[in-house]
Order: sequence, then C-alpha cells, then structure tokens
Amino acid sequence: MEDHTATRVEARPAPALRRYVGSYIGFDLRGFPAGVHGGPPGRMLTTVISLSDPLEMAAGVDDGAPVNRFDSVAGGPMCRSVAIHHDGRQHGVQVSLTPLGARAVYGMPAAALAHQLVPLDALLGSLGAELTDRLRAATSWTARFAVLDEVFLLAVGRCGDRVPRVRPEVAEAWRRLAAARGRVQVGAVAAELGWSRRYLTERFRDEVGLSPKTFARVLRFEHAHELATAHDPLPWAAVATLSGYADQAHLVRDWGEFTGRSPTVWRRGEVLLGAG
Repeated sequence: MEDHTATRVEARPAPALRRYVGSYIGFDLRGFPAGVHGGPPGRMLTTVISLSDPLEMAAGVDDGAPVNRFDSVAGGPMCRSVAIHHDGRQHGVQVSLTPLGARAVYGMPAAALAHQLVPLDALLGSLGAELTDRLRAATSWTARFAVLDEVFLLAVGRCGDRVPRVRPEVAEAWRRLAAARGRVQVGAVAAELGWSRRYLTERFRDEVGLSPKTFARVLRFEHAHELATAHDPLPWAAVATLSGYADQAHLVRDWGEFTGRSPTVWRRGEVLLGAG
C-alpha cells in the first residue's frame, strides 16, 4: 500500500448557528490512490469548499451524470451518492447543514436544491466567494472555523425575517425521523402531529425535497454506512440488523440504489476508506 497521510479536524459552529449547521470538518488527505469517492446521502446537506484544486463531482456514481468542477459546492437532499473524482489528494472544509436550516442560510427550502450540486456562489453570492478566499488565506483549522462562523452568521442575518419559517410540524417530523434513524412509522408520526399521512408527506416533500418514507430509508442507509466505514467494520449481516433492515438482502438492495454499487464492490473500490 502506498504511504498516505490523513488529517481530519471537527468543530461545532457558533451557538447561534447550531439550529442550522451541524458541524465543520477540515480534511487533508494525501498519497491515496486516485479514484472515485462516493459521498453518501444522509440527513444533512453537505457543502464543501476546496482549499486546493477544484472539486470534480457528479450527482451520481456510475450513472452517466456529468462531472463538473467547483471551487465550492453545496449539495441538496440526495437519494444517491455523489461521485467525487480525485487524484489521491483532497484538501478542504466540509459544512453539514440541516435541511431545515437551508432557509436560514440560503434563503430557500432544501427542496429547491434536491438532487443537485450547486456552486456555493450561486446561493451566497459575494459571501460565497469571500468565504472561499478567506478560508484559503487562513493558516490554521481554528482560523478557518472562525471564518465559517463569521460568514454563515452574516448569511443568516441577511436572510433574517425576509424568509418564511419552516412549519413546526415539518420540523418536528424531521426531528423524530432523524432521532429514530428512520426506524419509525411515518403514519404514527403524522398521527402524533395531528395530520394525515398524505398531508405530512406533501408538506415534508415541499420543504425537504424527499418524502418522509424516502428520508427514513436514507437515514437507515446512513446508519449502515457509518457501521460499514468504522475502523473495525462488522459483517454485512450484522450491519443490516443493527441499522434496521429486514435482512442482508434488503440492505444489498438499498445499498445498490443509494451508491450504484453492491456493498462488496463499493468496499473494494472506495480507496478513501479509513481516511479518518
């Protein structure tokens, strides 16, 4: 195996941002084999700002989706992994944004970004370009995380009261589904909120870009992916059981839908596994 180094530094955003932003992650991966990294779907929207060469990304793996270059990119809610083409080096910052925070930061519902990769400048305007420039000029992870706080607080302040708030029932449905990692009946959540399942599905899809049922499937896959990428990964049958699948065959079907590959093919081709 080639020698490689992997740095991963995580930080929480400023308290005023934590309703909207889950985490900041700085990463510097060097010396890995070139390949295609699959960025999996999950509960959060992912924004990545490159600190080196532009990112080469497609909104799907092995499905003919066009590869585009981004200095910084925001991904909407997804049902498929995104393909990140790399030469063995990845250096940048990742921001995890809640779907319900998209209005506060970007001024639009997450549904407007569903299944898309969008240049960050298109959402934040001049603030997006400023963010990239300042992150690249900073010389430490601490300084970069401070820049993220400052710029995202400016973005939230700019949206202010001009952007309608998320309906509290939709926010609560998202919270309950996420807390249960998708292992909850959508009909039961709707009943507890005093809505019909159909009405919840329509309102949830209008805001998040996915139906509650699909979002629950994404959450189960997210849990399985976390288990499969652990330093000491479990057998696939155990991964299936712990993440709420009926059996291993059920996991294999969903894994293929969300990644474009079977679990074994995915593991064999994912050269950044174990990168931190």
